[in-house]
Amino acid sequence: MSLALPLARPLLRWWRSALSGSPAPVRGTASSGPPAINQLYHARRLRLVRLAVLMVDDLGTAEDIVQDVFASLFRRHGAHLRSVEDPDAYLTSGVMNAARSALRRRRTARAYVPPPAGTVPAAEDQMLLSEGDHEVLAALAKLTVRQRQVMVLRYWSEMSEQEIANVLDVSRGTVKSTAHRALTLLRGLLGERR
Repeated sequence: MSLALPLARPLLRWWRSALSGSPAPVRGTASSGPPAINQLYHARRLRLVRLAVLMVDDLGTAEDIVQDVFASLFRRHGAHLRSVEDPDAYLTSGVMNAARSALRRRRTARAYVPPPAGTVPAAEDQMLLSEGDHEVLAALAKLTVRQRQVMVLRYWSEMSEQEIANVLDVSRGTVKSTAHRALTLLRGLLGERR
């Protein structure tokens, strides 16, 4: 994880204070009740950004997370935070949750693989197919993936039921029932020509 050098020293100070268990007090709120949100923002923003940077390893995303958490706190409780028992804990847990959400979105975006572009058959291949061939291909496209696999392996590759079962890692009975359902569907779609 790469951290910007300017963040390293304050981050170490923050880490030491976090290990000692004594967060820095919010100035100007010793006995006057809970701090106003602007005081809390000025006192805690940098610490929360550093925490978010540790989680997401991106300063821009970390700043956005902290801004969103403060905005959520303001929308929910107003400017004076009288109804919040521990605003610092609220903010810390909000930043942690938002950082985990950002990481989940990032992981999902990275895992997405766009579907491959459809292959278009050559023009001469289309011309060489008869009308019946086009009907059979259209009917095969309406089968499930498993049914198509069984049909192609059985009638194109001329494999036995046991060989198909081994290739697809299913039982021989599954191959038989799948083939039967697929043939019934194909006969219905093609009108059982004889």
